[in-house]
Amino acid sequence: MNIITSAFPQRRMRRMRKHDFSRRLMSENTLTANDLIYPMFVLEGFQRTEKVASMPGVERYSIDLLLKEAAELVELGIPLIALFPVTPVDKKSLMAEESYNPDGLVQRAVRELKQAFPQLGVMTDVALDPFTTHGQDGIIDDTGYILNDITTEILVKQALSHAEAGADIVAPSDMMDGRIGAIRQALEENGFVNTQIMAYSAKYSSSYYGPFRDAVGSAGNLKGGNKHSYQMDPGNSDEALHEVALDIQEGADMVMVKPGMPYLDIVRRVKTELAVPTFAYQVSGEYAMHMAAIQNGWLAEKAIVMESLLCFKRAGADGILTYFAKRAAQWLKEQD
Repeated sequence: MNIITSAFPQRRMRRMRKHDFSRRLMSENTLTANDLIYPMFVLEGFQRTEKVASMPGVERYSIDLLLKEAAELVELGIPLIALFPVTPVDKKSLMAEESYNPDGLVQRAVRELKQAFPQLGVMTDVALDPFTTHGQDGIIDDTGYILNDITTEILVKQALSHAEAGADIVAPSDMMDGRIGAIRQALEENGFVNTQIMAYSAKYSSSYYGPFRDAVGSAGNLKGGNKHSYQMDPGNSDEALHEVALDIQEGADMVMVKPGMPYLDIVRRVKTELAVPTFAYQVSGEYAMHMAAIQNGWLAEKAIVMESLLCFKRAGADGILTYFAKRAAQWLKEQD
């Protein structure tokens, strides 16, 4: 970019910052409810909620109460929710069979959501960690190594079960090689030609995921293990571009960078160099850190949350998956 400017005092940069109207006119990026995706945790039962201790303000909902929340989200103009299940312990297994049960928790939640609110987009997580006894995202061998191809076969079954239930978007978050192509082919062959795929293409093996694993009940199963053999090394950037390019080639409609704020450079590179629909996940650890500072009075809630979300837009994200989505949408509505 060539910057042409005159010297001070002919050019006073603060001149355009003096008034609210001129600051608004020259704003390069803005945030609206259309940019927000709200992650929600669903659990079994009726009239049940559970607080997530490590994520103040976040709750798990039974399907009936999930529907009540969804009604508010529609009113606020949030276009899409992302569902994550809390799987009962007795339904977890080594082969994650519950993940593709047509009457499973996620599948039932999707059907009821789409029946009640057809205008609300519903995205489902395609990954096995909530369903395995060991908390890993795939099927393991005797050494604990994640087996790629058999895992992909189960992910295809899971994605198809979500599409059959009515999911608008399936979102493989497992980082297995080749799973996007396999899922796309299965969707096409079974008539789900308009089911979208949001690939978690640049998902890093990050320490920011801890509260999420508490929320879905997989932390105890993982027992201090890690996911280094399939999630990305936080030190790598070029690798992310290769992962994204492969997923787009295999049939992904859009891609996700996860975590969010510590990886805004990856968001910018993906958007600039590949020019594909790019999303970012402000993950549980980011949320928990913000809330800890907010609750201690160290940061002002609305100001810091809205600034953090605007930073995603500035980096190039088309949308943000964030636990702050509902609050941000409420604040944006109050401004209108």
